Amino acid sequence: MKIKKIPMRTCVITREKLEKKDLIRIVRTPENTVIIDETLKANGRGAYLKKDINVIEKAKKTKALEKHLEVTIPENIYEELLNKIK
Repeated sequence: MKIKKIPMRTCVITREKLEKKDLIRIVRTPENTVIIDETLKANGRGAYLKKDINVIEKAKKTKALEKHLEVTIPENIYEELLNKIK
């Protein structure tokens, strides 16, 4: 029987390799808007964050997501991320 491959992605803050289901994907769309991608298939440049409050707060403080996605990230995106984890 063939073993099914589990997709792994890297958190941009902790640099941990985790399964896709354990991460949240944030996407800069071709129109330069930032969205939280719940389908994990949205078109655009994506970055993954671990589902952890401390990781999201660190991403906000260090502006690592802004650097990775090369766009300014609105405050409401961070609030949405925190609400999804809680």
